[in-house]
Amino acid sequence: MDATILHADADSFFASVEQRDDPGLRGRPVIVGAGVVLAASYEAKAYGVRTAMGGRQARRLCPHAVVVRPRMAAYAEASRALHRVFEDATPLVEGLSIDEAFLDVRGMRRLAGTPADIAARLRQDIRERVGLPVTVGVATTKFVAKVASGVAKPDGLLVVPPGGELAFLHPLPVERLWGVGPVTAAKLRDRGLRTVGDVALVSQEALVAMLGRASGRHLHALARGEDRRRVRTGRRRGSVGSQCALGRRARAPGEVDAILVGLVDRVTRRLRRAGRAGRTVVLRLRFDDFGRATRSHTLPRPTAETEVVLRAARKLHADAAPLVAERGLTLIGIAVANLESARALQLVLPFDAAGGAALDAAVDEIRDRYGTAAITRAVLLGRDTGLVMPLLPD
Repeated sequence: MDATILHADADSFFASVEQRDDPGLRGRPVIVGAGVVLAASYEAKAYGVRTAMGGRQARRLCPHAVVVRPRMAAYAEASRALHRVFEDATPLVEGLSIDEAFLDVRGMRRLAGTPADIAARLRQDIRERVGLPVTVGVATTKFVAKVASGVAKPDGLLVVPPGGELAFLHPLPVERLWGVGPVTAAKLRDRGLRTVGDVALVSQEALVAMLGRASGRHLHALARGEDRRRVRTGRRRGSVGSQCALGRRARAPGEVDAILVGLVDRVTRRLRRAGRAGRTVVLRLRFDDFGRATRSHTLPRPTAETEVVLRAARKLHADAAPLVAERGLTLIGIAVANLESARALQLVLPFDAAGGAALDAAVDEIRDRYGTAAITRAVLLGRDTGLVMPLLPD
């Protein structure tokens, strides 16, 4: 196998856009977001500032940092420009988020040079056309390419040659394994497994007993450099979601409910525009102590109706209310998963569901014609609904 898979990842995306647009910020520590840090430049990260950190703590660590208000429209436009450069480099692009993607450049050697040449040119083109620094990892698999880009940050390029995957991976800490967060890392370290190489020495059966069937098998393969996934273009989402950063200030229950309404409204509209319907409603929460929680509810039938999803989301949020009261809330997200085509469902909808779908369709038509602000729910009037993160197209 050749090392033909690239993982390109913009460095500190939000903060880099701010430094690009304001030359006075270049080379200075920049924090995006006041209540909660949405992004930090590498100059600020050098002082220990991290994403999702409270703004007060970030300013204590780096008192001379410049704090800027987030500009979601600017980040969305920069993302579109970034992905246009990706698509100009190769037709095989799999977007992961607004600021990163996998690219497959196999078969392009005669036309464009070696994968390393293509990666270097990609970084230069993004710098010239978008004005942002991008780090690229090159390897034989998606997993190793992603790890390589993480190791090469910031503003770097790292090629892992074929046959050198294990020599590259095994000295790295277990946190570099895809899917290993703080909880899993703590379990591994409690058992003396500190590096990827340590995990590679453990049998699959032992990892399954330690972490569960899915996680154990997943880490057993990755620690040995095994990853058969191909770069997939035009891949439809397995779920559609949206999330909102709330900041650190306390919010009344009515405020949080209004934000929840806005998120559900946005998610269900995206589902309808994409012709999808989903069966599982997922609520995601992040707390003041940086902990996270996820709750889900599976509906009796797939839907894209706003009222149906909103009822489920409100029930999930009510069930999580004790956690929120105890730990505070800095981010809330809603997703609808287990998706399928909505067109096949339209022939079998019960009468009440058809009525709800008709109302949603009428609202969508008004918004398509006159803009999203032309019609809204009364509960959202005059309310601060927080910062909604930009997303890749569905």
